[in-house]
Amino acid sequence: MYSGSIVAVVTPMGEAGELDFAAWDRLLDWHADEGTDAVVVCGTTGESPTVTVDEAVELVARAQARLRGRLPVIAGTGTNSTIGTIERTRRLAQAGADAALVVTPYYNKPTQEGLYRHYVAVAEASSIPLILYNVPSRTGVDLLPDTARRLAEHPRIVAVKEATGSLQRLAELRELCGDDLEILSGDDPTCADAMLAGARGVISVTANVAPRAMHELCVAALAGDAVRARELDGRLQVLHRAMFVEPNPIPAKWAVQQLGLIPGGIRLPLLPLTAAAQPTVREAMRAAGVSCPA
Repeated sequence: MYSGSIVAVVTPMGEAGELDFAAWDRLLDWHADEGTDAVVVCGTTGESPTVTVDEAVELVARAQARLRGRLPVIAGTGTNSTIGTIERTRRLAQAGADAALVVTPYYNKPTQEGLYRHYVAVAEASSIPLILYNVPSRTGVDLLPDTARRLAEHPRIVAVKEATGSLQRLAELRELCGDDLEILSGDDPTCADAMLAGARGVISVTANVAPRAMHELCVAALAGDAVRARELDGRLQVLHRAMFVEPNPIPAKWAVQQLGLIPGGIRLPLLPLTAAAQPTVREAMRAAGVSCPA
C-alpha cells in the first residue's frame, strides 16, 4: 500500500462543478490498467478544500467498489481542526478507505508539540493506518524529523509523505525513524533521487498524466537501477515542472481532460488552465511521450 507510484488523483467534475461519477469510474479503471500502485482520493490534487465530506465519502466508496481490490484506496482526511480531522477520518474509513493521508494543520501553524498531539489524537481515534503529510510550502508549518520520530512510535502511524523535496530531510528521517516509518516522496521532480536514497515511492501529481511512465520509474528506482531510473526521470522532468505552471491541480486537470478521461470542470476559487499556459503543458506531455491532440 505504501510503495511505488501512488497517484494523487484529480476529481472529475462537470462544467458547473458537479462530480462526474462516470468519469470517475473511467479514470480509476485507466489507472489500474496503466500500472498505478495506489490512489489517493481527495488529496490536495483532488481539490479536498472544496469537496464536501459527503462527496468524499461517495468518492471513496465508489473507488473501492470500482477497483475491487485492484489498488489500495488512500483517503485525504487532514484539516486544520483536530476534531474535524478525526471526524473526516472516521467517515472515510467507514466508506472503505484503506488508509488516511493526513496533512499538517494549515494556516493556524501549530508548534511541534501541537503537531504531535494532533496526530496522536487522530491516530487514537482512527481504525485505519495514517500517513503523515508534510508540505510546508502550502501549509506554513513544517513537521520536523524529530517530531516524525516520536509519531512513528504509534502503531497506526505508518508512513510520511515528505514534500519538501530535500534529500537532506529524507536522510534525517531515515536516520531517526529507521524502519518504523515508511518514507514517500511528495515531490515529483526529486522523487527518483529520493527513492534511490531510500524512499519507498511517490505520491505523485505527474502520475495523473503519465501513470505508466511513473510506475516504470518507481520500479527501476526501487530496484536500485539508477541508470534506468534517471533515464526515465529525465524524460519526465519537463512534465513534472509543467504540472505547476499554474497552481495544482489546474494543469493536471487540463492535461487529463486532453486525454479524454474527464470533463473540464474545476471549482472556485480555482479556474481552468489559461490559454497562455496550455501550450507549455501540451508540449510537456509530448516530450514525456504522452499523446495529446494538437
